[in-house]
Amino acid sequence: MKYSFIVLPMIVILLAGCSSNIKQAEQSTPLADSPKTITNTALLPLQVCYVTTAGKDSAHLKITIDKDSVTGSLMYKLHEKDSNIGTIEGQITGDTLIADYKFMSEGIVSTRQVIFLLKDSTASEGYGDMEAKGSRMVFKNSKAISFGKGIKLHKAPCFQ
Repeated sequence: MKYSFIVLPMIVILLAGCSSNIKQAEQSTPLADSPKTITNTALLPLQVCYVTTAGKDSAHLKITIDKDSVTGSLMYKLHEKDSNIGTIEGQITGDTLIADYKFMSEGIVSTRQVIFLLKDSTASEGYGDMEAKGSRMVFKNSKAISFGKGIKLHKAPCFQ
């Protein structure tokens, strides 16, 4: 009888402790569909990957987001064209990533600006008129970018 008076309160305390840990975990776990939905900066930097494959063409975007700064890698393997493999560094504003893409193609290192719309688990590459500024290619008008014609990558697990 005395044993049940001791054990029963201990079980109640343990269950109450477990319950509060579960509630705390539920509250701190964000359901992020895109990088802009992250509000808990303790989770940063965040790594997100996007891929696409269409026939013999493929592309892979791997980004690390730390507040509004973005770094990562971008690779294009387009059939019957030279592969482009390089790094990106830029900023994210809302759902738009604007970065410099430094890549090697045909033995030459080049830099061009890239813009991706990050929305609904996709990264849609923006296209528009470009011009040379110094040693890099940039969009003439970043407000006149078309996201419907470009490559659309889909969110995927990141592999090392």
